[in-house]
Amino acid sequence: MFYLTEQFFSIQGEGKYAGIPSYFLRTGGCNLSCPGFGARYEVDGEVRFGCDTYFAVDSVFAKQWQKVEQSSLLIAELQNEFKEIGYYPDVVITGGEPLMYHTDKIFYEVIDWLVKNKIRITFETNGTVEIDFEKYPAYKSCVFALSLKLANSGEPKEKRVIPQALKNIQTHTKESFLKFTIDAELVETTAIDEINEVRHILPELDVYCMPVGESRDTIWKNDKAVFEFCMKHNFRYSDRLHIRVFDTTQGV
Repeated sequence: MFYLTEQFFSIQGEGKYAGIPSYFLRTGGCNLSCPGFGARYEVDGEVRFGCDTYFAVDSVFAKQWQKVEQSSLLIAELQNEFKEIGYYPDVVITGGEPLMYHTDKIFYEVIDWLVKNKIRITFETNGTVEIDFEKYPAYKSCVFALSLKLANSGEPKEKRVIPQALKNIQTHTKESFLKFTIDAELVETTAIDEINEVRHILPELDVYCMPVGESRDTIWKNDKAVFEFCMKHNFRYSDRLHIRVFDTTQGV
């Protein structure tokens, strides 16, 4: 059994495959909370701060999540969705942290079905979960967008950087790349040192940097600094197209 918070057809807004029509499955739950990202939301009058997809991270929202107890039902739903779309789009599995469920039988059956239908799957993951690729070989065929968290996430380094998990992903998967969410302040302080520390673990992977922001307004406060940071260090700039267009991170 696993939880979905939402599923929808849209366009990938971030990273290497930005601009490509994609079907999104967003799981519920995460092993990090990232209070430093500062997305503001209220729960019963209490103001909280955290990840920009707080509705998929904070367990207080769990009663709104959909429980998936049969892979066949979700697969049938996806077949109907793809039939209506008219083709098999890319599938992006995000969260929360979707790889929390990587050993779950129901979750794996869905992944295996997607792989057998030659659908490109991208996992948006924080890269902290160690996967047994021999026991769960379908993951070898997937793309991994390693959205590692830096100091601005508010998480301690020992929780957000797990070297062996990262090396396993680089070694065993079809494709992987690094993606960092940074702001203007981090650009001026520790961003390059932190990124280079990760690159020491994964020296061969391309690096994408994108601005912090759960809304257009917050992106505008950080995008120029991140843009110039990428030019200076020969990284790839990733915008956040869905937020530019819709001004939100939910359902788009």
